[in-house]
Amino acid sequence: MGVDYERELKKLLEGNMGQLAKMKKTCDAHQCIGYETMESFPFMVIRGAGSFGTDLVALRGELSFPIEVKSSKYPKMYLSQPRLKEQLEVFLEECLGANTFPIYAFRYKGHKGDPWMVFTIKLDGLKYFSRVLNRKIPSLRQTPGGNYVMEWEEGMPMSDLLREVGKICSSIK
Repeated sequence: MGVDYERELKKLLEGNMGQLAKMKKTCDAHQCIGYETMESFPFMVIRGAGSFGTDLVALRGELSFPIEVKSSKYPKMYLSQPRLKEQLEVFLEECLGANTFPIYAFRYKGHKGDPWMVFTIKLDGLKYFSRVLNRKIPSLRQTPGGNYVMEWEEGMPMSDLLREVGKICSSIK
């Protein structure tokens, strides 16, 4: 099931007209604007191999970011399993070395409207567009025990992130 959502997100970010039309049917006018930016400013998206790496990498001009895709029928997801915690630590280390930041894309199954929310982890030392976007996207919440949590309603709608990307892309045309 998770692979289906990876493919859905990949097609959305690549500006696939059929996938965009399908998504826009469930979204309000404000959300549609964000997805419509992918028609003019699509990404090249690469799917990662294996279960311990990045699911997707989105590339467009000076912008690039690795994306870890998660989905749930519940609005809250804990990243507390040892494998997920180790994956997150490796993900952060690799991002810092490449002047990028992690994106966690959370697909809330069965949600009407924009079903995608994005999260990141705030990183110091980023430059250029990476720093700007990293500051705008909500960070994963950390529990007192040191585990990360994604609460769907605390994220940034994917449509808002895409609108921000559209603003950046149109300003550097």
